[in-house]
Amino acid sequence: MDNKLWGNKRYLSLNHFLREKFGEKIFKISLDAGFSCPNRDGKISKGGCLFCSERGSGDFAGDRNFSIENQFVDIKNMMANKWKSGKYIAYFQAYTNTYAPIDILKEKYNEALKQKDVVGLAIATRPDCLSEEVLDLLEEINKKVYVWIELGFQTVSDETAKLINRGYTLDVFEKALEDLRKRNIDVVVHTIFGLPKENKEDMLNTIRYLADKDIQGIKFHLLHLMKDTPMVKLYEKGMIEFLSKEDYIDLICQSICMLPQNVVVHRLTGDSPRELLIGPMWSLKKWEILNEIDKTMEDNNYYQGKFKE
Repeated sequence: MDNKLWGNKRYLSLNHFLREKFGEKIFKISLDAGFSCPNRDGKISKGGCLFCSERGSGDFAGDRNFSIENQFVDIKNMMANKWKSGKYIAYFQAYTNTYAPIDILKEKYNEALKQKDVVGLAIATRPDCLSEEVLDLLEEINKKVYVWIELGFQTVSDETAKLINRGYTLDVFEKALEDLRKRNIDVVVHTIFGLPKENKEDMLNTIRYLADKDIQGIKFHLLHLMKDTPMVKLYEKGMIEFLSKEDYIDLICQSICMLPQNVVVHRLTGDSPRELLIGPMWSLKKWEILNEIDKTMEDNNYYQGKFKE
């Protein structure tokens, strides 16, 4: 395997993919557009997914009290202190970003697209919030700029999905994926390792399933138990056992080897605000984890797609 295939990584990283696509450094700017979620407002449930924080998994996004433009400019200016040049993906991250009247969606998306040097949109949503009207809008935008849709999937197991109150079954995900791909829209799927009652084989089964689907990207997350989330109740009942750092790194490396070489790895581990985190505490050392993943891949001659050959 030619390790230079993806720069200095043994997998197709988002950074490498975007540099190849646009010819320069691309930054994501995480926004909170003020949307809600049908799994919170009572349409599906009022509890939300059990792991989801009060900020709708947008803990590091902009402040919803400000306009999209103000959020964008503030974050862009902060990034400019470190990086002097590049272009931007406007990332609608918090809550469900296709869950609003179509006129509101157009307004929010267009406000982001008119910002200087924005070359695309990333939109995090649920598979059950993609009406024909929304799909048509996304298709229209995708013809003008690069768009990817992020779907919160977490696990292939409907049993686990029910336990964590995901709010939809596998067939709903499959239809959403089919509908998006029919319109040539890239799909990025979120997975979580460490969910209650799942063992290593259960977690890898999720990756085996996704590796055979027409997805263009994947985000790997470690289950972070945060204060004031519904998941705390399961933890107090002894239903959650935190993964060790070593086991998580092994799962990630095995998963990368299962993926087709054209699937972009958007994330290998997630973040959680230190003041909210109950565990696992080792997850706070993000760069240490990323470096150990790289070292494990190299030491074992692992690379993306190795188990697909």
